[in-house]
Amino acid sequence: QVQMVESGGGSVQAGGSLRLSCAISGDTATVPCMGWFRQAPGKEREAVAVFGSEVNTRYADSVKGRFAISKDNAKKTLTLQANSLKPEDTAMYYCAAADWYTCFSASWSNADSYKSWGQGTQVTVSS
Repeated sequence: QVQMVESGGGSVQAGGSLRLSCAISGDTATVPCMGWFRQAPGKEREAVAVFGSEVNTRYADSVKGRFAISKDNAKKTLTLQANSLKPEDTAMYYCAAADWYTCFSASWSNADSYKSWGQGTQVTVSS
């Protein structure tokens, strides 16, 4: 069982950028599918992006072209580069891990498909 700790959240103005990091403890090979989710107050947790490999990444339509997900197995880090931030991006952002097949299936955006979660990092975007 891996553990994950998110960092990098903060408060920015619209149009700004943040780089979120997820530090992974344990064997990253046991978590081949990893993603970022977010949850705003009063709303359901939603998928932001998922990383299965360098050629298998997926993004929510709302963040395509603005966010980029990457994973460094040597540094045991999952990263989300968030650019051109909008007020509607305000949420708690979570790092999550799933079995390998999740990244290759339609369930990649389903939070119930993920077995491990971090504690979250808050992102607040002001207009």
